[in-house]
Amino acid sequence: MSTKFYVCSGCCCGRTEKGNYEVPAELLQSVWHEAELHNQVELKITSCLGPCSMNNVTLIKTPDKSIWLGKLNTAEHFTALISLAEDINQSGEFKDLPDLLKPHKFIPSSL
Repeated sequence: MSTKFYVCSGCCCGRTEKGNYEVPAELLQSVWHEAELHNQVELKITSCLGPCSMNNVTLIKTPDKSIWLGKLNTAEHFTALISLAEDINQSGEFKDLPDLLKPHKFIPSSL
């Protein structure tokens, strides 16, 4: 598999009691399975990826790069992740982030 999606559901991400948007982990896993996205795109629901200040963090790893996304606070953000995975699954490669996700890209301070 050339692309991996790490979706945080740790100490802060997805914790509605902390004021963060729910991470729809079960939905993501269900869609990945039903659409057989795992053929080209691996999905991992992880514990804390940090940084917690970015809440609802996703890390996309391709053979060439790591893309960090934060503040994924709407259902539309997660739908865009699914669409991206579907595109990668169909084409066999990562091309570009959907426009909706581009403003959520960040570089962790520890890198």
